[in-house]
Amino acid sequence: MTERQPAEHRREKDRPWLMRTYAGHSTAEASNELYRRNLAKGQTGLSVAFDLPTQTGYDSDHILARGEVGRVGVPIAHLGDMRRLFQDIPLEQMNTSMTINATAMWLLALYQVVAEEQGADITKLQGTTQNDIVKEYLSRGTHVFPPGPSLRLTTDMIAYTVSHMPKWNPINICSYHLQEAGATPVQEIAYAMSTAIAVLDAVRDSGQVPQERMGDVVGRISFFVNAGVRFIEEMCKMRAFGRIWDKVTRERYGIENPKHRRFRYGVQVNSLGLTEAQPENNVQRIVLEMLAVTLSKDARARAVQLPAWNEALGLPRPWDQQWSLRIQQVLAYESDLLEYEDIFDGSKVIEAKVEELVESALAEIDRIQEMGGAMAAVESGYLKSQLVASHAERRGRIESGQEKIIGVNAFEGTEPNPLTADLDTAIQTVDPEVEARVIASLQQWRDSRYQPPFNHPRPCKALERLKEVARGTGNLMEATLECARAGATTGEWAGALREVFGEFRAPTGVSSAPVAVPVEEGSTLALVRHKVDVTAKELGVGKLRFLVGKPGLDGHSNGAEQIAVRARDAGFEVVYQGIRLTPEQIVDAALAEDVHAVGLSILSGSHAQLVPDVLERLRVAGATDIPVIAGGIIPNGDAEQLRQAGVAAVFTPKDFDITGIIGRIVDEIRKANQLDPLEVPA
Repeated sequence: MTERQPAEHRREKDRPWLMRTYAGHSTAEASNELYRRNLAKGQTGLSVAFDLPTQTGYDSDHILARGEVGRVGVPIAHLGDMRRLFQDIPLEQMNTSMTINATAMWLLALYQVVAEEQGADITKLQGTTQNDIVKEYLSRGTHVFPPGPSLRLTTDMIAYTVSHMPKWNPINICSYHLQEAGATPVQEIAYAMSTAIAVLDAVRDSGQVPQERMGDVVGRISFFVNAGVRFIEEMCKMRAFGRIWDKVTRERYGIENPKHRRFRYGVQVNSLGLTEAQPENNVQRIVLEMLAVTLSKDARARAVQLPAWNEALGLPRPWDQQWSLRIQQVLAYESDLLEYEDIFDGSKVIEAKVEELVESALAEIDRIQEMGGAMAAVESGYLKSQLVASHAERRGRIESGQEKIIGVNAFEGTEPNPLTADLDTAIQTVDPEVEARVIASLQQWRDSRYQPPFNHPRPCKALERLKEVARGTGNLMEATLECARAGATTGEWAGALREVFGEFRAPTGVSSAPVAVPVEEGSTLALVRHKVDVTAKELGVGKLRFLVGKPGLDGHSNGAEQIAVRARDAGFEVVYQGIRLTPEQIVDAALAEDVHAVGLSILSGSHAQLVPDVLERLRVAGATDIPVIAGGIIPNGDAEQLRQAGVAAVFTPKDFDITGIIGRIVDEIRKANQLDPLEVPA
């Protein structure tokens, strides 16, 4: 008896999206081993995480790289590192995403040279360089050069790849970090589209690409978005993104081919919403967020990266990353999702929400164009202040309980968690000796790059040529390739361009951010403000002064900005100079401004080295009466060590009550100045 076939016709399944895991740590060798292991588990693309010195154009032995080497990604200082990173991985057959922005041209040059050494046809290379500098100014903080030169680097890369690497995506307009910095769906769409317009205008106006090839440029631009837990709104956001992109490319740039106008995007689901409290809840958050970008066929992601359940605790282990990969694989291979056309076509609810998002986003895009475009809106501080304000409003809703986070401000009772019973083994730690080994390896490269077996020409001539081109108007890619082949280092390449272009410190958005939590009579903030005023009077000063500092290269400034804004609203005079400061600079500022407390924010893992450095410098300066507060992703064991070293208090992502944190800071100021505790709740 034969098995009966189902009456309905079962259509052929769509091909799954690219499945990636954002990965890289410690050294090129360790990351290469991780990549090959992940590929063997069924991952279908690579997503390279670079460490912060690599992202910001410093070699591992630079003063600002202290404590940052190999922590949030892999250190790549030169061609030898790139060879080791992709050893035994055939690049011609690979689809590689590289999350790199300010130094994107340099990393792409190293990638191309390694591919050439493997014998690859570079016209067949497939992958993506993120290369979106605007969101670095706004949210992630790995910018180096001012907006003008940064846009030139992006333009030159796009023009080069269209001619030489036609399958490569030279830019990945990245709204992911905008949502992390507080962007609403409308802001995320509008700011990403405004960035795309700025880039496309620059390419068109550069004269490097003829008008008839602009379709090839548009067709290679991809986007990288964030998918939050409000998954219906997020799915509608993706449909709105696609409609606006189609409209802009058709009407502004005259792109007729619908394939060129297709909205192509990859996604990393939201890491901002992952909680340190009850971290097992992150698994269902990740699943819901993945559904937002896979359920709708007409707005389905081309590539998906999922964070791991324990990312709010620290660096995920290979097993945690495997779990996230398996979530994707179950949906793609076990469910029937890929067997159907778009299941939301004809839905009045979905259509109404999409139209609402399109209309609001287009209005905001027009507002930005009236200011002179995305770059002008960055330099004026408009975009940053809007994000800081949106983030402050969101934090206010969480603190008031209006926005519920399960396990954080709702349903906080929990059974003991076997996943985190031993926190020291629930995350992966980076060997503190890695930094010394990487620096020794870098020094060996510098000493031996001209000798066998490398025989690179001395890079001086290539670096001088790079500066010469930078002073003019020529395309910088060929000169960058020459530096890569000459064995130059990341710091040497970026240093040469710093000489010509200078550096840029982006607006912080703190001073112009509106009040998010009003100081109403009897409110918690009003009580804290009273404590601030009373303490200032007892110390004989007009206002308490609080320095918020971000030592090292960690540019994720959202938390620091929210603390600074709330401290300002509580009556503090706040000193906040932005990101990327050395411990020396922070201590000098604390002494010069005569502050009453120092708050240090670090999310990259470099707290174990940088916070004690600040403490020691304050001790040497005789300023031990200034309490130091630390905040960030700090494991319990590290937090205890920091307290033993003299840190007054440690706050981590589970401490969502910002007003309560400000109250604790006042308490520590009183304690340090031997004032009696105030009997005022905070």
